[in-house]
Amino acid sequence: MAFRKVLKRTAIVGTGAAATLFGLSQLVEYRKTQVRLARQAAEMELKVPFADELPSRGAQLATLRDTEEFDVLIVGGGATGAGCALEAVTRNLKTALVERNDYSSGTSSRSTKLIHGGVRYLQKAIMKLDYEQYMMVKEALHERANLLEIAPHLSAPLPIMLPVYKWWQLPYYWAGIKMYDLVAGMECLKSSYVLSKTKALELFPMLKKDRLVGAIVYYDGQHNDARMNLAIGLTAARYGAAMANYTEVVNLLKRADPETGVEKVCGARCRDVLTGQEFDVRAKCVINATGPFTDSLRKMDDQKTTNICQPSAGVHIVIPGYYSPDNMGLLDPATSDGRVIFFLPWEKMTIAGTTDSPTNVTAHPIPTEDDITFILNEVRNYLSPDVEVRRGDVLAAWSGIRPLVTDPNSKDTQSICRNHIVNVSQSGMVTIAGGKWTTYRSMAEETLDAAIQTHGLEASASKTVGLVLEGGRDWSPTLYIRLVQDYGLENEVAQHLASTYGGKAFEVAKMAQVTGKRWPIVGKRLVSEFPYIEGEVLYAIKEYACTAIDVIARRTRLGFLNVQAADEALPRIVELMGKALNWTSDRKTTRSDDCTTLTSDELEAARKFLYYEMGYRTRSEQLTKTSEINLDYQEVVRYKNRFHKFDKESKGFITTVDVQSVLQSINIQIDENSLHEILSEVDLNKNGQVEIDEFLQLMSAVKKGQVSDSRLAILLKTAEESLDLRAPVSVDRSGGGV
Repeated sequence: MAFRKVLKRTAIVGTGAAATLFGLSQLVEYRKTQVRLARQAAEMELKVPFADELPSRGAQLATLRDTEEFDVLIVGGGATGAGCALEAVTRNLKTALVERNDYSSGTSSRSTKLIHGGVRYLQKAIMKLDYEQYMMVKEALHERANLLEIAPHLSAPLPIMLPVYKWWQLPYYWAGIKMYDLVAGMECLKSSYVLSKTKALELFPMLKKDRLVGAIVYYDGQHNDARMNLAIGLTAARYGAAMANYTEVVNLLKRADPETGVEKVCGARCRDVLTGQEFDVRAKCVINATGPFTDSLRKMDDQKTTNICQPSAGVHIVIPGYYSPDNMGLLDPATSDGRVIFFLPWEKMTIAGTTDSPTNVTAHPIPTEDDITFILNEVRNYLSPDVEVRRGDVLAAWSGIRPLVTDPNSKDTQSICRNHIVNVSQSGMVTIAGGKWTTYRSMAEETLDAAIQTHGLEASASKTVGLVLEGGRDWSPTLYIRLVQDYGLENEVAQHLASTYGGKAFEVAKMAQVTGKRWPIVGKRLVSEFPYIEGEVLYAIKEYACTAIDVIARRTRLGFLNVQAADEALPRIVELMGKALNWTSDRKTTRSDDCTTLTSDELEAARKFLYYEMGYRTRSEQLTKTSEINLDYQEVVRYKNRFHKFDKESKGFITTVDVQSVLQSINIQIDENSLHEILSEVDLNKNGQVEIDEFLQLMSAVKKGQVSDSRLAILLKTAEESLDLRAPVSVDRSGGGV
């Protein structure tokens, strides 16, 4: 017990005394050994009913319908809800979970992708002597260390640079960051350090040089948030939790308490969103873990209850990977309006964000052009003038809703709770609201403690600290090499599978199709520039994917990385899913032997998701029929000449036939469908042809940076250069033919 107290005190005040007694390295190793032994002992007590094969969604629905009564019914399949399910089932409680959309379809998939304690919260704690903020940071740092340990394939430490442009800020920021290390104690990922101006530019060459004094680098964690959420849920399912996505709560079930006569919540009437079938799920305790929709379920319990959720929208954008180093993030602690902006490498791209503005609760938040412009302007402030930050480089954008809450038990009901709240209503429903991604596990533990105490449930102690998540157990940094050697996968694809599925990557590799090429032997890509393969679509169904959106947004992250690439992959994804799931007239108004309408509807829904929620709309609106042409005289002449090399008949427009004719003359082969797609991106009035004004608007948008990587602009420029090279040499230049 005495030693345990030493460890606890060390985590708060630092490692100096402990290092003197034991040596820091020995202390860290001791802790790791103790955690490992505790984890092994806890896992030995747990039974894993579905270690080999997960039950299908249909089987899970049957369990929900047929079970007489569960101990716990959790509503909400985000990080907190999935965490509650894993916490409950590993404490030997009969557990159910329903989610009206897909797992992680809301806030949990739209985060900054950081696992962090909150440097800015620590600053507030110190400046305002706020103990609550301090304990929140300390708890988050502990949970950060745990999350990195239990899902090593999905998470890793990330160095983040804080550039300093004023001399007096260097010691100020250094003291704050060192305090961050100190609070982490033995769970500090790596010690922070100071960089000179020269070294900072060497590590982050895109950084603005003017007035740069130096930089401070500290470490936080980064993860694949949607996949992490899914891993938590799948782990709960393996331990026996009955879970179903696309299952919404229609109303809560209640019965009168025989002693007091007060009505108590005893379950929920649920509806399968995909089939419309309704059924009752009875439980001793219902847990509300619905994030931004917290108040909807609370009002379903009691219409007179006051709202506690104060939703805030946070927008992020994705830009090409060349905007940041491969393994170094950037933090802007004081933007033009006081908000904090992160600039982080993720999945070989760069994420920039976030914003913070009041919003209405919606299942389909949409990023606005104002928010995208704000982030781009802040990025410009920190990057070298040599790096042109173009609006057209925004490959995707999304908005997530933070479920900020007020404590209903607080005297000051107007102030937002900095952490999270656990509230039990008069009818016995337990609500967990607020908090942050990093602390999902401790929030779940606290929620289950409240549920157990309120409803007198018989449960064991918490076992989720150190409990390895789906795919983490058999993962190693060299696992991808075995995938290359055993299955003939491309190196990049193998690395992606290993870092996404961990030890389960071999199951995905077994489902990969033979390419028919010498190399790679298996693994047909969905799109050429991303390592996602067709086999992942089939494996996604095993992970409860029900729609094409589930695949592009959460089983893979293609929709979050590049909306155009996701759009291109959709037809093949729908084709694979339709065949595997036998999509017929039971789901859409089509004959069982005709999937044309089905495919059309599925594509339309997925493309609507990309258009509104993933920023395709704001991207495409950069080029419109009313766009101003901002070109000088020489540029207009040059681009008109280029256009007329394809419009040989001077019609004033070009079609796929015109472009195909020129390309064939210079031995470039592009199939007609691809060429039609290329022209349709610029065909603003959708009349099947590109007029001279539309082409000039395109080139003007390219010049202003509103559009980048335009396939038509690059194709016509390349073809023009080839035509010029093949042009006959004039008599004068050839020396008069002599």
